Amino acid sequence: MYMKGDFFMKKTLILVFIAFIIILLVNQKNSNIIIPKESIRIRIISNSNLEYDIKDKMKVKGEIEKEIYELLKGVKNIEEARNILNNNLDKLNVVVDKMTDNYEISFGNHYFPKKTYKGLIYEEGIYESLVVTLGEGSGDNWWCVLFPPLCLLEGDNEETDDVEYQFFVKELLDKYFS
Repeated sequence: MYMKGDFFMKKTLILVFIAFIIILLVNQKNSNIIIPKESIRIRIISNSNLEYDIKDKMKVKGEIEKEIYELLKGVKNIEEARNILNNNLDKLNVVVDKMTDNYEISFGNHYFPKKTYKGLIYEEGIYESLVVTLGEGSGDNWWCVLFPPLCLLEGDNEETDDVEYQFFVKELLDKYFS
C-alpha cells in the first residue's frame, strides 16, 4: 500500500541528495585552485591606495599581462618560463615605461603577504616572482600565478565563476517530480 507520507519522504530525500551533490561540486571546484610548488608569481604593487594610483596599477597589470601572455604562450616547463622572463625584462620595462616613469621591475625571490581568494588562504612567504613596484609601492598589491599560467588563463575566460549545474538538477527534478 502506497501512502502520501512515503511520497513526501522520497521527495525530501531526493532534494537533500541534490543539495549534497551541488555542495560537493562547488567545494570540488574551489579546492582545485591550488598553487603548485614549482610556480612563478607576479605581483604589482601600487604607489598608494588613492583611486588614481589603483587605476594606474590596474592599467599596468592589464598591459603587462598581455605582454607576458605572448611571451609565455606554449611554454611547457618552469625553467623555460624563467629564461624567457629573465631574457625579456627589457621588453617588460618598455611596456611599463609607456605608462609611468617611476617604477621598478624585479625578477627573483620576493615576499608575498597572506591572501584570501575564492575562500582559500594563500600563506605569506618568499616566492619566485616578477614584481612591479609603482612609485613608493605603499599601496595595495595585486598578484597571481604566471607559471603555470593560472591568472593568464583566468583572464582569457571572464566567465570562470559562472558554472552552471542547472542541467543536472533540472534533469533530476524533471525525472522525480514530473
